[in-house]
Amino acid sequence: MSHSHNADANHEASNAAAMAEIKKVTILLSVLTIIELILGFWMIGISSAALRLAIKGVIIILMMSKAFYIVAYFMHLKHEVKNLIMTIIVPLSLFVWFIAAFLWDGSSFKNLRNTYDPYFKEQATIKVEKKESEHGAATHGAAKHEAVKHEAGATEAKEMPAEKH
Repeated sequence: MSHSHNADANHEASNAAAMAEIKKVTILLSVLTIIELILGFWMIGISSAALRLAIKGVIIILMMSKAFYIVAYFMHLKHEVKNLIMTIIVPLSLFVWFIAAFLWDGSSFKNLRNTYDPYFKEQATIKVEKKESEHGAATHGAAKHEAVKHEAGATEAKEMPAEKH
């Protein structure tokens, strides 16, 4: 009898410890989120580009720490075997590296293209002017409709005097 009572007490103690750990992580995540929001709203009024970039870096670090806590505690990877963790972390880090490399390469291509081709102009910066004579199918249709009405009116006017005679 004492063995089952002792097991129940150990189970309740471990359950209470797990609940305390979850509460601690939840409070930590909430505090990190509030700090991120404060930094984000503070960043809106800052005009210095270097300070804005530094704040963005801090926000990214806070986001990564939140992701770590979520994965470790709520996805239960904190208590897993190191090999399973490495199975997840290594492909994730390679994926992040690939994204960074592709973004860097694309930016480099754009800058080199603008540097070495003096006649090249980015498509996003070219303003397109609309020509009224070529575009606007609705106005063409309306003009044709008015012309048809005018011709029909002229035909009726010609026929009316003929009927009076």
